[in-house]
Amino acid sequence: MRPTYAEMKSTFQLLIVIATLRAGTVGAAGQNDWLIDGTPFRAAIKVNATNHEITLENGLVRRVFRIAPNATTVAFDNLMTGESLLRAVRPEAIIELNGTTYDVGGLTNQPVQNFLKPEWIDQLTAIPGAFQYLGYQTGKTAPRFPWLPHREWMSRNLPWPPPGVSLTLEFQAPARGPDTNATDPAISQTSVEVHYELYDGLPLLSKWIVVKNGSKAPVRLNHFVSEVLAVTEGESSVGGEPQWVLPRLAVETDYSFGGAMGTLDTLPSVHWLADPSYTSQVNYDLKTPCLLECRPPLGPDQLLAPGDRFESFRTFELAQDSTDRERNGLARRRMYRTLAPWTAENPILMHARQADPAAVKLAVDQCAAVGFEMVIMSFGSGFDFESRDPQYQAGIKELVAYAKSKGIALGGYSLCASREADDPADNVVGGKPAFGRAPCLASTWGSNYLAQLRIMMERTGLEVLEHDGSYPGDTCAATNHPYHHGQDDSQWAQWKAITGLYQWCRGHGVYLNVPDWYYLSGSSKCGMGYREVNWSLPREYQELIERQNIFDGTWDKTASMGWMFVPLTEYQGGGPAATIEPLKDHLPHYEQRLENLFGAGVIACYRGPRLYDSNETEAVVKRWVTFYKQHRQVLDGDILHLRRADGRDLDYLLHVNPTGREKGLLMVYNPLAAEVTKTLRVPLYYTGKTTTAAISERDGKPEHYQLDRNYNINLPVRLPAHGVDWFLVE
Repeated sequence: MRPTYAEMKSTFQLLIVIATLRAGTVGAAGQNDWLIDGTPFRAAIKVNATNHEITLENGLVRRVFRIAPNATTVAFDNLMTGESLLRAVRPEAIIELNGTTYDVGGLTNQPVQNFLKPEWIDQLTAIPGAFQYLGYQTGKTAPRFPWLPHREWMSRNLPWPPPGVSLTLEFQAPARGPDTNATDPAISQTSVEVHYELYDGLPLLSKWIVVKNGSKAPVRLNHFVSEVLAVTEGESSVGGEPQWVLPRLAVETDYSFGGAMGTLDTLPSVHWLADPSYTSQVNYDLKTPCLLECRPPLGPDQLLAPGDRFESFRTFELAQDSTDRERNGLARRRMYRTLAPWTAENPILMHARQADPAAVKLAVDQCAAVGFEMVIMSFGSGFDFESRDPQYQAGIKELVAYAKSKGIALGGYSLCASREADDPADNVVGGKPAFGRAPCLASTWGSNYLAQLRIMMERTGLEVLEHDGSYPGDTCAATNHPYHHGQDDSQWAQWKAITGLYQWCRGHGVYLNVPDWYYLSGSSKCGMGYREVNWSLPREYQELIERQNIFDGTWDKTASMGWMFVPLTEYQGGGPAATIEPLKDHLPHYEQRLENLFGAGVIACYRGPRLYDSNETEAVVKRWVTFYKQHRQVLDGDILHLRRADGRDLDYLLHVNPTGREKGLLMVYNPLAAEVTKTLRVPLYYTGKTTTAAISERDGKPEHYQLDRNYNINLPVRLPAHGVDWFLVE
């Protein structure tokens, strides 16, 4: 049988990846491919006193610093492809103190900005008026904040902090500033540390700065740029403004927010800019985006008292070795497992619609009976995270203890944004809040609200915070709020407040569901990406759309990083045709939803008063929970996107986990009203298999398949009408 266009396209993309691997330092058949086995790639620091150079390197990426006559990055190399990511030198950071802008380190007088030849480096000179390099320190990576893991919800034991090495470059204020005048006495005692970490096993490093006021007078940090890199352009275009291809460097920071379910909407601190000093570029208008700056869009406008220190957000830079979307997605998913291992916690959860004791106990009992692991008292349930009533808190504490006795974690919902404070004076002033209205988290109300969430968790033992809206990046122009003085520091102050709570939660074992991109600050899950009104559509439409949402939402997220939603009762309208309850009356649809979700390793918020309403319904739920737990390690692995659901043919995806006993699991869905028999071409490269693979259908006897030269197998499948099947790769 001829392969479909989608199969041929998938094979062609894989061929490109393999060709890339063979051409570079990464070998074919998974040998030395860090995405299959990253253990050979250990981070190290090398110091060459003769050349005045310090090198961070792990076999995948290398960053080199020249430390005389001042310190700056002089090489940033992608060792997987042999390419240089750096085309010109820039300072290590830029800071504005008391209204004056200073470079931190840096060299100048490079003859052309297109590339940096090694023989030019000795001729470079220090930037006048820049902070001057003093020395360096080396060490190991350190945790950004404490994490108390729930290993029972994880299929793998991920280390924290991620192993690797650290390098700190130290700088002191110049005797004379950039305007050649003597430096302000307060600023003359200011120092800057530029911190780097390079991690084992993947082409990833992080960077941040620390500003210290060593004087006896206050110093105001108006603004900072913690990373500035003149990067080799991703493409050249002579005229016009095309849809620019960015350099092959994926950059994120933990200063991320925006109320969205995708990365690109939540990176206000990552700026790919045109470089006007790059006058020899191809683009006639000098608009090629090849200058990276990582900085807050506003402020932070922080006053440093004598002895104070200010720590910036952290920037994370992931070198890419391919233009293939799947491979780059796999790399980002590995990055998140490394930097935010709590995202691998994937508890099976229910949203309880009522929060009265009887309803919560029913939900807990049913969850325990079928193998669920968590109950969240949902929005509209009557649960009040902000209650200060000791009697109410005591009642919640009893429910927490009851749930824990059944092996269930209990938590609740709280709304943060898209509401108003009790006192209108505590609301955001000026600007346009992301959700139309919002309290300022740096106001009296904001401080009390965040403190109350923590108090409730401490007094009751609640183990889950579902925090709706979070902080979406609103600025506030109020001048009478106690925890910020105006608009310029309002964004920073509110971000620090919300991430402070989240990091406290992580250190105390509290699981976080947050519909925003706060993974790097402690959140485990965000929305997978869906439109709520779709649950008012007829049930049969919901089944297919759900698989599309999962397929689309897992390119940059692991399956455990995104929740889906299963409203068991009517939601957003639609009437009986859209509603699952009574569950026993719509059991085929209910099972299809379980097959979709557990088959993808995606946990949904099952929202309703109960999970089952008959013995038959209970058995179906329990069967798919058991399936997920039995194959949890591979289902929590990475998804390869093979064919998106469209209702016209089989759709399927492949889970891969090359380090596990179960190397892969293929889920296949038939949306058609007729049986389908065909042969699927299944790519097994990322399972780590190289010559043969044992494939078993469901729990059947394994059959051995020979891999072709492109690591594919041809797998015959037969699915009944509206059927689901799965195949295990061992």
